Amino acid sequence: MTTYQKNIVLVGMPGSGKSTLGVLLAKELGLEFVDTDLLIQVREGQTLQEILDQNDYLFLRAVEESVLLEVDCAEPKKVIATGGSAVYSDSGMRYLKQHSVVIYLNVGIEELRRRIHNYDARGIARRPDQSFESLLEERDALYKKYADITLTAETLMPSECVDRLIQLISNV
Repeated sequence: MTTYQKNIVLVGMPGSGKSTLGVLLAKELGLEFVDTDLLIQVREGQTLQEILDQNDYLFLRAVEESVLLEVDCAEPKKVIATGGSAVYSDSGMRYLKQHSVVIYLNVGIEELRRRIHNYDARGIARRPDQSFESLLEERDALYKKYADITLTAETLMPSECVDRLIQLISNV
């Protein structure tokens, strides 16, 4: 797998496993792991929720776009876990796709609800009045738009997801 010539970008809803699976996948493949949510927090010196509390969701999305465009994708040795709202940035996603395979970690609403207990305080870039269902529906179309691969990940254990992802990317 060391001959893989693209970065691996994980997209999906909060709670879909991007960060967890990204670390495991990077370790398995001997690649660098990049979490764009962490890059945002380090850059801004605040948690995502603090950024939202002091600004609005559009500000957070603008910061996220800037961070996406700053990730060094020219050297394809990374697994990149994006924030759930990365797909709102067409320029950011087009940039990531230039040297990457984009994988949508698809998890259904019931499993996401089970995994996310702090929807209102998690730092999710959404309209203030937007329900979780509405957000998932809106983003699902965008995740599918940018994805080269979709993995339905809700019933698999993390190790099974990693094995499946390795199989899928070896065919791209």
